[in-house]
Amino acid sequence: MSHEIPGQFPFTRGIYPAMYQKRLWTMRQYAGFTTAEESNKRYKYLLENGVSGLSVAFDLPTQIGYDSDHAMALGEVGKVGVPISSLNNMETLFNQIPLGQVSTSMTINATAPILLALYIVAAEKQGVSSEKLRGTIQNDILKEYVARGTYIYPPKPSMRLVTDVFEFCENHIPKWNTISISGYHIREAGSSVEQELAFTFANGIAYVESAIKKGLDPNKFGARLSFFFNSHNGFLEEISKFRAARKLWATIMKNRFGVTNEKALMCRFHIQTGGSTLAAKQIDNNVVRTTIQALSAVLGGTQSLHTNSRDEALSLPTDDAVKLALRTQQIIAHESGITKYPDPFGGSYVIEEMTDNLVNGATKIIEKIDQMGGAISAIESGWIQDEISRSAYEYQKNIDSKKQIIVGVNKFEDSEQVDPELLEINSKKTKDQIESVNILKTSRNNDQVVLQLDRLKAAAASTDNVMPFIIDCVKNDCTLGEISDIFRTVFGEHHPS
Repeated sequence: MSHEIPGQFPFTRGIYPAMYQKRLWTMRQYAGFTTAEESNKRYKYLLENGVSGLSVAFDLPTQIGYDSDHAMALGEVGKVGVPISSLNNMETLFNQIPLGQVSTSMTINATAPILLALYIVAAEKQGVSSEKLRGTIQNDILKEYVARGTYIYPPKPSMRLVTDVFEFCENHIPKWNTISISGYHIREAGSSVEQELAFTFANGIAYVESAIKKGLDPNKFGARLSFFFNSHNGFLEEISKFRAARKLWATIMKNRFGVTNEKALMCRFHIQTGGSTLAAKQIDNNVVRTTIQALSAVLGGTQSLHTNSRDEALSLPTDDAVKLALRTQQIIAHESGITKYPDPFGGSYVIEEMTDNLVNGATKIIEKIDQMGGAISAIESGWIQDEISRSAYEYQKNIDSKKQIIVGVNKFEDSEQVDPELLEINSKKTKDQIESVNILKTSRNNDQVVLQLDRLKAAAASTDNVMPFIIDCVKNDCTLGEISDIFRTVFGEHHPS
């Protein structure tokens, strides 16, 4: 039985001695759709209903560096998130939301430096200095190559953009989490539990090495690294995974990088319940699945949590579905009593053995990746992608053969299916968004735009930190697509072999 106590290295039992006795996890609900104006209404609705942090979903064109008026954006504007092409869009998104008081998480990767710049300038216009801003930018490009696909540039220049954000934030936004190293999408793509841990931390190692090469101190920037994990179906296994994650990362930072700052040894993470576990049939069952997954996240010691809505296998969630998902967190926090006890399953033979097995299994995979030359080499060779595909195939095979039961899907099915009320995207409002980008491009000072974009191009071709140049572009009404195109010109685009 473990003799470790919460709040002490290697933090298996939690990063703080009292955990939720002193402060609950941050309750977030991931949201964004149609336009900045519509998404702003949803954020206000969530804040009124008790979320303690915002979580922004961006539409696909924004994620891959295209303005809403680009031909590549056709039919995708506002569909899976909010379209942000300009500073005006970002100001609208956070209209009457005090950015000095709210913590904001932004799920954005290839265009992360641009969205961060837009957020900084929007806050400045509210009178909030960057030193006061709190939040997280996902900024995890490596998992895009293996699990998600919203990359733009090749790995090496992409890593340069990541570490430029690290460096800039260290000097200008001290309370900001500079990256959310994500196992979530790796698991959603079909990895096993051990692979989720191993591939996430192999990517983490690559980011730390890249930042050290840039001359940054892991004792400083390490304290602003955060992680993002999936809470999947195996209740006890998931609790054990979160415990194993803390132990693994603390050990890696201490032994591999000689880190002594306790804050830089802590694996702080956000958890989202498993999107891929949501079923399109009998959607009320998803409430039960999500509740169990949220419980394992809390029992596993998360710092932040998003609970998926019951209707998300079919569409973006309705207001009612989002409220129920949030209430699920609030009931766990205020009615279950489990927040009184840090790591209440600590000492359980099952949990302790599972935790140790996951640490050992993930360590072996990380060692294998080390032998290949690290995460970037393992990604470029396609090894990590192949391993995930193999696990995904096995999981699906088990569902198809009914070795793995999914209630309402391959057993206990209903003969009649009731169509639920779903959220619909207003196509007129997305047309207005496209039109507003066109108007901006004709009404702004285009001489200044050209000047600022040329300055950014020179910075991108040098070794200068690009963040100050992106901020100048944003202040002069350069759009997200135009800034991304400058990087496309200098860095090229990534085309997987």
